[in-house]
Amino acid sequence: MFDLDEILKSRRDTRHFTDDEVPDSVIEKALQAGHWAPSVGLTDATKYYLIKSTEIKKAIKELFLDYDKKATNQTDNEQQKSQYQALKLEAIEEASLGLVICYDRSVLNNFTIGTVGSNEAIKFSAVCAAQNIWLSLTEQGYSMGWVSILNYYEFKKLLGLPENIEPLGYFCVGKPATNYENQPMLQQLNWKQKLEKPFVEEISKLHLNNEVTPVELGGKMVTDFDLSEALQYKINNKTKPAGSLGMLEVLAKQIGMVFQTLEPKIIQPNMVIFAADHGIANHGVSAYPQDVTRQMVINFLEGGAAINVFCKQHNIQLSIVDSGVNYDFSTNTNLISAKIAKGTQSFLHGAAMSATELDLCFAKGSKIVKAIAETGSNCIGFGEMGIGNTSTASVLMSVILGLPIEDCVGKGTGVDDEKLLFKNEILRKVIENYKGSDDLDSKLAYFGGFEIFQMAGGMIEAYNNNMLILVDGFICSIAFLIAFKKNPGIIQNAIFCHQSAEQAHMKLLNYLNAKSILNLNLRLGEGTGCAVAFPIIQSAVAFLNEMASFESAGVSKK
Repeated sequence: MFDLDEILKSRRDTRHFTDDEVPDSVIEKALQAGHWAPSVGLTDATKYYLIKSTEIKKAIKELFLDYDKKATNQTDNEQQKSQYQALKLEAIEEASLGLVICYDRSVLNNFTIGTVGSNEAIKFSAVCAAQNIWLSLTEQGYSMGWVSILNYYEFKKLLGLPENIEPLGYFCVGKPATNYENQPMLQQLNWKQKLEKPFVEEISKLHLNNEVTPVELGGKMVTDFDLSEALQYKINNKTKPAGSLGMLEVLAKQIGMVFQTLEPKIIQPNMVIFAADHGIANHGVSAYPQDVTRQMVINFLEGGAAINVFCKQHNIQLSIVDSGVNYDFSTNTNLISAKIAKGTQSFLHGAAMSATELDLCFAKGSKIVKAIAETGSNCIGFGEMGIGNTSTASVLMSVILGLPIEDCVGKGTGVDDEKLLFKNEILRKVIENYKGSDDLDSKLAYFGGFEIFQMAGGMIEAYNNNMLILVDGFICSIAFLIAFKKNPGIIQNAIFCHQSAEQAHMKLLNYLNAKSILNLNLRLGEGTGCAVAFPIIQSAVAFLNEMASFESAGVSKK
């Protein structure tokens, strides 16, 4: 088959295959065709994984069946349900070969040409590759079927794919058993008929104000399309000299952009403290013994800590999470149990945690924040407690950003100069001992902390739910750095509440191109910086919503 039009017309989403094996030469030629597809910024972000194992196919089939049942229940009526059930939507176990086409989000960790407008461009490149593979297989007398009715989180976990690798789906590859009368199966079964000709329409004029809501500000009509301009106009036209409210103006505009409104409101603010112990604390890097983690968690629960006082003062809901404290708390305490283990292992001689525990941290942190978002909250602050966690955070900063450990280490909860030198030496040795892979997740699992990764997972979930993310001091900022590496867009929602007394925190904020609201020489943790800064954030919202404009107050601008 060599006529291009015939190849294009014959490409089908195949569900019926013969028992014939797919020769290596066929799949190699098809994957090469995929490799020739357009790749945004020449990233080579598309990755391929072949599945021949019967056991793996069976497990993937189970994932499909679980979601297929949910899809069946979402049909509109019994006739549609019957039509849906008549469709053959996969051939996972029948096809001789499985193909997982993925794209690698880690290419976005660096500037990538073509992705500034949308990070989705790397996904689109992978789709182009999938189409090329399909056409190549068709030309060779083979075909492919796309299965996307899957729980993608479980699918990735089952295949052991890294967090940064995102699958388009599972593709069944083999020799087609029928030509479907040269029609798609959905069309044959009258589920839906495909138009004979494509929709084409020329756009001949600009539609700058189409499908947006106009808003009048001082006699000037602005639109949601120009929300950034509208917010700035509203801020500039308050009864004050332009820029005179300083950072409050920056915060007001940021909050308006996050909530996509000219009249933002903070609803049910929450503060969550994640607590865990660290194996490295056993090597004398902290001014306090490890048991203080347990003692402070109990103090939080009894309402006696600084964060309790500040949250009560500013009407902020407070939650405490056991991410991995080396203690069994009573089951009748008001504690969110998300314990991974009783503290991490010491990373002086081996990995702090396993890859599975790393994944579990992100999943549990995400679940906790999702539950808070579902209550209607749109603002969440993150705090932490864990003796030894400044050492963990310092090492993570060093290995993620490639900085000398001396630039990343501080006094933590208050070690003296002699102990600071000792802390530097221990952590330098820790990094020198590492012989693992250079990818981010391998480093995270080796050097990490349970509470830090649960915060990172929670921050990503908060961003996905369009919440304001209040970041506390150095350790919380390291959690944010990890979340940022996995999803750079999260920076839009983040408010950095204070600059810690830890010397590395300023370097980290500079790396993120971020400014903190406060600089009060705080080094307590617990989310105290978030709680103390919260009234300032409320003030930014209040002036934006309630302060008179020059026009409404009848005040001259000059």
